[in-house]
Amino acid sequence: MLGALAPLAIAGGAFAGKSTGSATAPAPPSTGDTPTEAGSFEIAPVRILGIPVFPVTSPSLGSGTAGHPTAVQRARVIEGNMALLYRPPHLCSTGEWLAEQLLQAAFLRDGANPCSDQRLGLRGPAEALRVEAVPQAGGDVVLQASEPGRERPLPVLTVTQEDARLYGTTTERLARRWRSVLERRLRYARRILTPTELWRRWRRVAVIELALGTLLLGVLALWRRSRGRIVPPSEEKGHALGTRRNLRLQQGRGLRGLLFVLALALLVTMAGVATFAVPGEVPLALDLLLLPLGVLLKVAVVALVALLLRLLGRFLLSQWASARADLPEERRARRDQRHHSLQLMSRRLISLAGCAVVALWVVSGIPGVRELSASAVLASGALLGALALVFQGLLRDFVAGLVVLLDDRYAIGDSVDLGGLSGEVVDIGMLSTELRGADQRVVTVPNSRCEPVVNHTKLHSGAELKLPLAPGGLDLPRALALVREETSAFAADPAWQPLLLKAPQVRGVSEVTVDAVWLSVLLVTATGRQGGARRELLQRLVERLGQEGISLASTAG
Repeated sequence: MLGALAPLAIAGGAFAGKSTGSATAPAPPSTGDTPTEAGSFEIAPVRILGIPVFPVTSPSLGSGTAGHPTAVQRARVIEGNMALLYRPPHLCSTGEWLAEQLLQAAFLRDGANPCSDQRLGLRGPAEALRVEAVPQAGGDVVLQASEPGRERPLPVLTVTQEDARLYGTTTERLARRWRSVLERRLRYARRILTPTELWRRWRRVAVIELALGTLLLGVLALWRRSRGRIVPPSEEKGHALGTRRNLRLQQGRGLRGLLFVLALALLVTMAGVATFAVPGEVPLALDLLLLPLGVLLKVAVVALVALLLRLLGRFLLSQWASARADLPEERRARRDQRHHSLQLMSRRLISLAGCAVVALWVVSGIPGVRELSASAVLASGALLGALALVFQGLLRDFVAGLVVLLDDRYAIGDSVDLGGLSGEVVDIGMLSTELRGADQRVVTVPNSRCEPVVNHTKLHSGAELKLPLAPGGLDLPRALALVREETSAFAADPAWQPLLLKAPQVRGVSEVTVDAVWLSVLLVTATGRQGGARRELLQRLVERLGQEGISLASTAG
């Protein structure tokens, strides 16, 4: 494919023309034509068929004033003059040409055709074109093109004293050098813009596009086939993946991603090849062909920076988590818990920032985007503002997620109540929080709606036990003594003592109803250990009261 594209790129002119101009008035600067400031010179390139030929200059002081055109203005006028020699302008619109043809056929029949560019005498054979150097009185040299069918040559450009000073030579020597280059390039441009050459190149582009399209269809077929072969873990027998199956699953997903990227690269390549068929767009076509390689390079650079940032973030968080010698035990455990949540969020933030940087970097490198005017930039800013209003809910969730982590409202592993929902925090995302309830169902809550927050496991945990005693014949002092005795034995049990931050506190009667007298016991445990301790102590209290003949109330009011 590269061998087939080489003649198209070398021929440049079949696909790289510039708009025509006038010999007396400068054409407006094209988009992106910014002169280069080099000391006392302002430099701008002159192009034939989109390919730079040589730079022209003007004084950086005073350029653009009366009698001193800028370098860009000079370059555009010269390009317009040269374009007359290989790509004459359309003098009439389609409607005007049809009107002239009807007028000639119906009434005039004099053979005159004012819409034809043949009247300019600039459509001769390529080898008949001659460029001559004509010295002027002031020391400048005019390069002009002569045609066999024209009585007077066409002025192309003037080699000025500023040009000679820039090149460090005389105007006569510089004119001879430019004359040879211009004659060769103009003849070549005229030759390759003939219908025969254009048709040959269009056929070559069509063949390459057909080959690329066939390859793209093959890649898409492989992508579709690989997609069907990837089996989610939930569909495997036993709902479990071994090490080999998990590795095969990851390889399949990687292959799918690689095929998808390859398909995108082929689409961009097809666009670049198709651009070769458009006159005047060889530089754009080459930029498009090089775009996939540039994207891969940018992705690699950003991925390397993201990896370094992840390693740095992991190191800093590890240092923060390990600097806890002077902290109480409960705060050390809390710091370990937060360390996991912060590390997970930092990885996601770095990945998100990396994707954003790659996207902006790639978009800024697309041909034509770099040359956007200030009005286009302002319009894009207004569009971003409108999108921010549309997606303000997502932005609110994102900021709320950062606040949750930095304010330590909850972390992964905490048992919380969020807006009426209860469960264990299994993930804190950039936009939402996931809770797993007692029934093992996962609830996703937007971060901006996680209010109010009730954290049952921050720093330490606790639980309140309530025992409903039957009021009939109740010996309350004896019942309280039995409860205190049993809670003391529970606190002294080696199996449960490490989990208790303090001995269970018997708070006495908390409530009296018609059906029951309620006794309250408060447990304070290590983070997340309140459930098991509560169940064990409750079982012991019920068994002890039953053994001592103290009945529990039949109705829990």
